[in-house]
Amino acid sequence: MKTPKNKTTGDARPHLLDLDEAELRAWVRDAGQPEYRAGQIWRWLYAGRATSLDAMSDLPRRLRDRLEESFRLWSTHVAEHKTSADGTEKYLLDLADGGRIECVLLRDGPRRSICVSSQVGCAMGCVFCASGLDGVERNLSRGEIVEQMLRLQRLLPAEERLSHIVMMGMGEPLANLDNVLTALDVARSPTGLGISPRRITISTVGLPAAIRRLARHAHPYHLAISLHAPNDALRNRIVPINSRVGIREIMAAADDYFAATGRRLTFEYVLLDGINDSPQCARQLASLLRGRVSMLNVIPYNPVAGLPYRTPDPARQLDFRDVLEAAGVNVQFRQRKGDSIDAACGQLRRNRDAADAHTTH
Repeated sequence: MKTPKNKTTGDARPHLLDLDEAELRAWVRDAGQPEYRAGQIWRWLYAGRATSLDAMSDLPRRLRDRLEESFRLWSTHVAEHKTSADGTEKYLLDLADGGRIECVLLRDGPRRSICVSSQVGCAMGCVFCASGLDGVERNLSRGEIVEQMLRLQRLLPAEERLSHIVMMGMGEPLANLDNVLTALDVARSPTGLGISPRRITISTVGLPAAIRRLARHAHPYHLAISLHAPNDALRNRIVPINSRVGIREIMAAADDYFAATGRRLTFEYVLLDGINDSPQCARQLASLLRGRVSMLNVIPYNPVAGLPYRTPDPARQLDFRDVLEAAGVNVQFRQRKGDSIDAACGQLRRNRDAADAHTTH
């Protein structure tokens, strides 16, 4: 029998990070404290990088005790922390209910970007992705999403701050849009992490209704759509959710997003050897993107143990790029980071789960 994954605690206290500023002020008033104490607590959370509730040293002891009785600050336990030679750092986090998620800090020149999960697992079924191999367990709460941001922020020295957020970890962000948006509210807030919406990206395989809802949001974030194929026949094979939607409807929703926000679209394309990397695929992709204000990010596949997919060789990658550039596509090939620490989405969780299963037999 497989041993249950480590649980953080049986703690029934609510998660402090699930509260927004108004809710925190209401709690402070109910606790009989002056309202300015809420501002102090908030600053400790998002600017002061508090490691514990007791570390909020300018709060009176009685209030710290009351906070400790009422809330937990951390709802996850660090199961694994890996660091790559290129500066990439990755956390595998155990959740209180036994689930596991991943989040990543990437260093690139002055940029300090983080990649954050929105669900435990994923229901989209992309055949090459480790995140969805076991399906989806549940959505993450606002606090569980924010906690990843704060844990990664604490990896930086005091003089550095996070510059970019990408909702491109485990899960489909648009399938958990309410909690993603409330988490990003604090990420973009000047009193929160202070990251401009222009430096926040939400990645999706393409859920048209949710894309249109996102287009109506007051703060337009950068939208990245993971295509991975230039036609429905191929996309149905490698991104099964496509059979319910279709590329035409996804592109129409993307056009609506651009019309509503004026934000340049990004399309992601994981390059799989012998599957979607032919010159014909490149020509079809160029035709699909023609006339759209967009950037195409091509990502050579990061292999996952146990899956049959491979990275195309450099010559094949170059041929693919040449076709796109000749057709006038605005394209960049993304440099892979963190290969040595299983930085691709879902890899570390899958490898750790496999190791745990092996030790119990």
